[in-house]
Amino acid sequence: MPIVAQSTDTTDWVSRYADEVISESERRAPGKPVVVASGLSPSGPIHLGNLREVMTPHLVADEIRRRGYEVRHLISWDDYDRYRKVPAGVPGIDESWAQHIGKPLTSVPAPAGSAYANWAEHFKAAMTEALDELGVEYDGISQTAQYNAGVYREQVLHAMKHRGDIDAILDQYRTKKAPGKSKQSQKPVDEAELEAAEGSGAASEDDGSGGGSGYFPYKPYCGACEKDLTTVTSYDDESTELSYVCADCGHTETVWLSEFNRGKLVWKVDWPMRWAFEGVIFEPSGVDHSSPGSSFVVGGQIVREIFDGVQPIGPMYAFVGISGMAKMSSSKGGVPTPADALKIMEAPLLRWLYARRKPNQSFKIAFDQEIQRLYDEWDKLDAKVADGSALPADAAAHSRAVRTAAGELPSTPRPLPYRTLASVVDVTAGAEDQTLRILRDLDPSDPISSLDEARPRLDRAENWITTQVPADARTIVRAEPDVELLSSLDDEGRESLRLLLEGLDSHWSLDGLTHLVYGVPKVQAGFSPDATAKELPPEIKVAQRSFFALLYRLLVTRETGPRLPTLLLAVGAERVRKLLGA
Repeated sequence: MPIVAQSTDTTDWVSRYADEVISESERRAPGKPVVVASGLSPSGPIHLGNLREVMTPHLVADEIRRRGYEVRHLISWDDYDRYRKVPAGVPGIDESWAQHIGKPLTSVPAPAGSAYANWAEHFKAAMTEALDELGVEYDGISQTAQYNAGVYREQVLHAMKHRGDIDAILDQYRTKKAPGKSKQSQKPVDEAELEAAEGSGAASEDDGSGGGSGYFPYKPYCGACEKDLTTVTSYDDESTELSYVCADCGHTETVWLSEFNRGKLVWKVDWPMRWAFEGVIFEPSGVDHSSPGSSFVVGGQIVREIFDGVQPIGPMYAFVGISGMAKMSSSKGGVPTPADALKIMEAPLLRWLYARRKPNQSFKIAFDQEIQRLYDEWDKLDAKVADGSALPADAAAHSRAVRTAAGELPSTPRPLPYRTLASVVDVTAGAEDQTLRILRDLDPSDPISSLDEARPRLDRAENWITTQVPADARTIVRAEPDVELLSSLDDEGRESLRLLLEGLDSHWSLDGLTHLVYGVPKVQAGFSPDATAKELPPEIKVAQRSFFALLYRLLVTRETGPRLPTLLLAVGAERVRKLLGA
């Protein structure tokens, strides 16, 4: 491996882990690629909590690649896990899928209408597409393919030979009380914290105990019904002859494990076996894997004492929360996926959310109005990075968001404010000619010439409006003036509208209209329209709020709505004059 100076930036968690992983890799396997790993179970929609299982090692691996090292990021698709339950709300399935519980995920039919061969491939597809968009470079490993090809045969036979030792290790933890569900996990979807560890292998799988004929760390899938509701009744170490009975269909079979591939090690043995087999240096795990008796803790002892391996560096990562996921978009199993997020935000922004927080810090991904504030924060950081004023840790997170070792991620040429774009497509209902007219007027001194300059951010904002904003909260511009309201105005109200209409043409830009609408109440109170907040009495803010409410009522029938300057541009000068009684 090349000799590259270690990072001196103590504020960047990614660099610190990269230092540690490089050092450990050179100690364990000098001259070989650095191996980091993730595990995902395609048992249903793979949600944004599961994405932390991938993004944490991805960011570390990418930093190591930037330093000139060869890295393998393994994603084990745990598609040989058992099908546990019929998930709620997944289109194309019904309770008839319950007949497949206990089969490998790759033996379960895909939802009706799917283009994919089986359940696992159906749910892997959406995740792989999202990972490609996010710039995640990885080597995917199907555990169905691995076990069916006999890749782990030597490890399986070794585990069966040492089943007594494994049983003794597991027995040290069996009396430990499992952690209870936190109150936070009882929240509804729009406030839920998504347990990212759910996608990290089969966390709730049994450890192989409970059989009447002794402990066996291997579970066959039945040759008749394909389910794992089997019990090993006998095993001979010398001949590898194994017999089992199926509790579901009653089928019995005797096989030679040295030739048999239709089964797998139980999870708490399977995971540490893979650490040793792949030489994994870094693999994070969710909080439920880090408690006494959990897979990661037990696995550390099993990999060392049974498989003569070393446990990976394994930081615990915290939950990912969701704010404001609309029911219409959370129908696919009740939890939002990376694909859902990428419909309303650009890939660099989603990467940034995972890069800027240490793995043990929880955070939320916004599907509600908070996404506008989040984009404002991102744009401010972008400006600070451009002028060199960003703090080192912030600049590092930004760099990890916008590019990988392979290059820059696609970006929007003219990144107009997300809240402005959302307001425009809200008012225009996505009509491209009207949208282009308004966006051109935002800055007449440097107008955009094509909507492509505002894409893909424009498309993300439109998707947010159409999928996350309820219909009753959408902006509907009046077709005709509110004659009754206009006729009821006092002299002060009529004067405020006169001042606004008088200044429309000379202030027809986003900045100009901002100055105009805030300036009208100042002028009416005898102040300069350029007067700052410090120069004005508190009553001016009250007058501004009243003026804004009046304009909203006259334009969109409510007392709130999109930012007024954007709304005025969207409505257009001629229609504004009509609705304001000119």
